[in-house]
Amino acid sequence: MKKESIRKIALVTIFAIAMAFLEGAVVTYIRKIFYDGNFSFPLKGFIDSQVINIEWVREFFTIVMLLAVAFIAGRKLYERFAYFIYAFAVWDIFYYIWLKATLGWPTSFFTWDVLFLIPWVWISPVLAPVIVSITFIVFSVIILKFADKKRDIRMNLIEWVLFAAGMLLVLYTFVIDYGRLVFGNPALIAIYVPTSYNWAVFAAGEILIACAIVKFYMKNK
Repeated sequence: MKKESIRKIALVTIFAIAMAFLEGAVVTYIRKIFYDGNFSFPLKGFIDSQVINIEWVREFFTIVMLLAVAFIAGRKLYERFAYFIYAFAVWDIFYYIWLKATLGWPTSFFTWDVLFLIPWVWISPVLAPVIVSITFIVFSVIILKFADKKRDIRMNLIEWVLFAAGMLLVLYTFVIDYGRLVFGNPALIAIYVPTSYNWAVFAAGEILIACAIVKFYMKNK
């Protein structure tokens, strides 16, 4: 990999790690205010209407910030895509590292967490998003490595279908619990405690994503 690409990856990494600390700090404050510092399900309320509205906007601009740094770092579409998923992955992993350092949480990789709030609550054990993040890092490095060697690289239709289908299955496992509550019986949100995660569907999604990555790698190799 070229020195310029290594320098950009290093800078994006620093940005993502710093951003993860800010994210962890916000979560720490929310837990102190609404959960006495000890977060656990069920979700309380859900918190406060003004706070939740601000959180929705904050999460939206979190993605905007990651997209912005990806557009700055990359020159072509696939480079920008690679830098985006790389920044997202590093941010996500270090978010948990910072929370572990500051709060001693999560207690294990199987601790349940709130991942996202748009359009409704996403949840899963911590291990699931960490696995997705590691997958993203591998894929992004492969893309950037090939981008250094070729003028133009592309994912074909089959690779995109495999990747998109895998991501949809993974996202399904994140959103299904509260999706059922939101559209079925919203009153149960105040007492809902997750007990089981659909690891089979998650694994199927990861396998499809891995197939897309391997196919992309072999084609460009």
